[in-house]
Amino acid sequence: MQMQADQKYEALFTPWKIRDVEIKNRIVMCPMGGTSLFGWFELGGCHFDKEAAKLFLKRAKNNVGLIIPGIAPLRDTFWGKWLWQNEKMFKELKVFMDEIHKTGAKLFIQLTAGMGRSWAITELVAPLHKNKFTRAILKPILDTSHELASPSPQPSRWAHDIICPEMTVKQIHEIIEAFAKTAKLCKEAGVDGVEVHAVHEGYLLDQFAIEFFNKRTDDYGGSFENRYRFAAEVVKAIKESCGEDFPVSLRYSAVSKMKGFCEGAMPGEDYVEVGRNMEESERAVRFLEDAGYDMLNADNGTYDSWYWAHPPMYMPENCNLEDVAHIKKFVHIPVVCAGRMDPEIGAQAIAEGRIDAMGVARQFLTDPAWVTKLIEDRLEDIKPCICCHSGCFNFSSSKGHANTQDLTDTMGLARCALNPETMQSKKYSLTPAKKKKKIAVIGGGIGGMEAAIVCAKRGHEVTLYEKTDALGGVFIAAAAPSFKEKDRALIAWYIRELAKLPIKVEMNTEIKDIGTLAADEVIIATGAKAKRIPIPGADTAVEAIDVLLGKAEVGEKVTVIGGGLTGCEIAYELYLKGKKPTIVEMQDDLITTKGICLANTSYLRDFFKTNKVPVHLETGVSAIEDGKVIAKNKDGESFEIESDTVVLSVGYNPAPLAKKKAHVHVIGDADKVGNLRTVIWGAWDVCMKL
Repeated sequence: MQMQADQKYEALFTPWKIRDVEIKNRIVMCPMGGTSLFGWFELGGCHFDKEAAKLFLKRAKNNVGLIIPGIAPLRDTFWGKWLWQNEKMFKELKVFMDEIHKTGAKLFIQLTAGMGRSWAITELVAPLHKNKFTRAILKPILDTSHELASPSPQPSRWAHDIICPEMTVKQIHEIIEAFAKTAKLCKEAGVDGVEVHAVHEGYLLDQFAIEFFNKRTDDYGGSFENRYRFAAEVVKAIKESCGEDFPVSLRYSAVSKMKGFCEGAMPGEDYVEVGRNMEESERAVRFLEDAGYDMLNADNGTYDSWYWAHPPMYMPENCNLEDVAHIKKFVHIPVVCAGRMDPEIGAQAIAEGRIDAMGVARQFLTDPAWVTKLIEDRLEDIKPCICCHSGCFNFSSSKGHANTQDLTDTMGLARCALNPETMQSKKYSLTPAKKKKKIAVIGGGIGGMEAAIVCAKRGHEVTLYEKTDALGGVFIAAAAPSFKEKDRALIAWYIRELAKLPIKVEMNTEIKDIGTLAADEVIIATGAKAKRIPIPGADTAVEAIDVLLGKAEVGEKVTVIGGGLTGCEIAYELYLKGKKPTIVEMQDDLITTKGICLANTSYLRDFFKTNKVPVHLETGVSAIEDGKVIAKNKDGESFEIESDTVVLSVGYNPAPLAKKKAHVHVIGDADKVGNLRTVIWGAWDVCMKL
């Protein structure tokens, strides 16, 4: 294996062992919802998932050391069949494992006891569960009471008006038995080990372990030993079934980072931990090692502080490293750390013996070959994950709403906003065009650049026209905040990719009439224009994009009109710069748009709450005057907000250069305002047909 000249990544490419299983390098592909080899939320029940298998085999061929697929519920979400009852699935798994082992990679199967209060019940299913009659009718197909069963009766994380039922001792014993039976079938299929999901992220076993959630008075609640008993009995049952030498990893959260129900702690915040604190964690990891676990796959957080386990771009890189490195001091088994891990920092921590391996998840969805590129010292070729969660895990929620995610997204997790081929290879693929055409792409934003690249890779002759002197479009502004370093890296990646392909790029060229173009097909990617609000003084406000680009001077006290994602990110950045922002939003919560992950939105909501940033919900603006904003709340009461600067962030309207017709295609925000996922997937939808 060729290493980098400076050797700074050398520690990542040294072998290590979990029990007697040797892993060729220290890079672990961590589990992600939707990547289970046994399917995910499948209406027809569990089966060997060929799409997930294709995903993992491609990553295995690109030098990942250990692969851990996403959670496999021991009992089918639909129809309630146990995994161990599906013999055909494990026969197919054995064939797949032979292929994985040819690459030199190892693979553990992650099995879950369940989600309990963290089960992301959707807006569609929640009312069916609340009604006793419909719940009974639904039970043979989808037993919502089983899915929601928790250590003690308590509100659902996603639908606060649903009280989760208490799990019975019989159910606990059935789950323990299912772990043992399923693990044995995995071992017989050639799987290298299993991972127990999880005393982690506030899932079911973690709810049992955390006193805040567990109010039981039987053998599975109360004392420390009782709260961790469920997790301990699981590993003991697996070892009894599979033998002591069969490796069993545990997905583990070092610290819960919880201030209360649905309220997380900010990085560096001084707070009172209501979940598992570090003192208990030091004791817990020793207890779990003694019970029989052979590895800890660790980070932080629960669904109440979801941004620790699913870090958005607002969280610092390597956000869990210090806590995970600390718990390693208390065990003799390997410890993996995940959470926006930087390879250089990860390698350094491994070399210093602070952790044993680096866990990486969503970067594998964006770029399946990123490890190979790291080995070959081609870091600039790695397409960066931008931590948006809009394709892979867009469980979304706002005040009074359960998971508002579309059903198609619930059933299709682990897709990637930036890479449509991920988990969608049947729908999206780069096949050679049947006929070579001249294609003009108007607009050099992300949509235009994506379209140009896809068309060029399919063999077309492509010219890209951009009216300014910079590529990136509105995404240049979106990438401007200090916490958007990955977004800026993405723009740079696109520019380099364009240069590698035979694409003619015409900068500073504004196309006003597409009839002047000598092209067989024209793709319009001219984006959108900001909306204005019809109130007195609106012309004195500054546009969000001008603030982001630094074109508008901003005073100390800033009122941001619009509490959607862009408005909240502007307010967040202004606060980081020492300004005093205030947010005014007409909806009853911030960022109510579905499809924006709760890990991302809850961080911003918690940040504003923790730092006492004024947020006026269900409030409109009636006028903007010199030095103040006149606002009106839901009761019709007017009040003033002192403001040096007023920022408008009230959305966009599509601004296509031309309408759709034969041979003229409109994509991205020029067609319908959305996000990077809609822009990029929409570009592929058009370009694959040309």
